[in-house]
Formats: sequence, C-alpha cells, structure tokens
Amino acid sequence: MEEDIIVVGYADNGQDGIGIVRRLNPDVVLLDVNLPDQNGHQVARQIKSELPEVAVVMLTAYHDVEQSLYAMRAGASAYCAKDIRAEELAEIIRDVASRLYVIEGERLDHDGLQNWINNKLGDVTGPYTEDPEKHFIPLSPRETEILRSVTGGMSNKEIATDLGISQQTVKNHMTSILRKLNVDDRTQAAITAIRHGWVRLQQNGDEDK
Repeated sequence: MEEDIIVVGYADNGQDGIGIVRRLNPDVVLLDVNLPDQNGHQVARQIKSELPEVAVVMLTAYHDVEQSLYAMRAGASAYCAKDIRAEELAEIIRDVASRLYVIEGERLDHDGLQNWINNKLGDVTGPYTEDPEKHFIPLSPRETEILRSVTGGMSNKEIATDLGISQQTVKNHMTSILRKLNVDDRTQAAITAIRHGWVRLQQNGDEDK
C-alpha cells in the first residue's frame, strides 16, 4: 500500500527464500526468525554472504538482547517485533534501504551499530569472557535439524536412522550443540532453542506440510 515499496517475492521457508533473493536481488528482505527448515539467523547470514548489498529486516516474537545480538551479528539491518505497526515497519524498510540500521527503536549508522554490539556483548557475556564470539555462533543447519528432532522426543538412535547417519555422529553433533548453547543436557538445549525460536515444537499436521 506504500507507493515507494513493491513486494517482488514471497517464500514459505528459508531455502526457497534464499533462492528468490538470488534470483530477484531485492533491496530489502523481511525475514522471520522462526522458519520451518532453517532458523532466520542462518538464512540472513547466507543472504549477506552472497548478496551483501541486500538489507535484511528480521521479525520475531522473541525480543530480547541475546536474540537481537544474534540477528545483527548475522547481518541483519533491523530487528523488530512481529506486532510492529505497519507504518513503523514501512519507515524501517526505507531506513535500511538507505543503509541505516534500526535496533531497539534507534536508527544507527555503521559505527553506531558496532558500538551497540560491543556494549551489548559486554552486558550479556560479562567482562571476563575469554572469547565472546563463542557465545554467538549460530547452530549449523545439521545441528538445527538434530535439535528439532530432539524437541520432537526422538532418541539418538531414532535420529541417526531418520537422517541416515551414525549414532556417534549424532552424539558428536549433540556435544557441539550443548557447547554452543552453554547448557548441560538435551532438555536444556531443546528449551533454549524453542525459547529463542531456533526450532519449533511439532504441531499436529506439521509433518504433512
């Protein structure tokens, strides 16, 4: 409905979205954090690695500092709640198309964004963290796939059979997942992933979609 904004494409999942972005090379991408196949941070990172001029606006129902950091460090230009007013979203689209960044209601240039990231990293990780980067490494697509199976109640053996890999490979991935999420067990990992919107709980009928 905005005369200067044209919707050129739409996708139901991350992989299709990446394909559309490759083909159409839009100025701005609106991206949901919670996607059925990949999490939005992974999609944003891939889009920015291939087409760095494309601005990414991420929409989420989980609006907290850690999620904001994940999004902006993955390459997003803006991070917004899903219940944002349409008029405000239109203004943000214009801002990021003009190479600005929008976070927590602030409009920042590149230096301003870097200062915001550095300040928030200190708030989240504390002053004694040896390597803050370790706390903000997104899960790989395979790790996300395995964690999605864990949230569905599958055992390592069931996951291995379903994915066609060995149980030891599943265990290795789980070890990596626990380390990246800084949790002690599978249950904590699943809760963390669901809370942040990295994976979704299976709903009735999801398997057919």
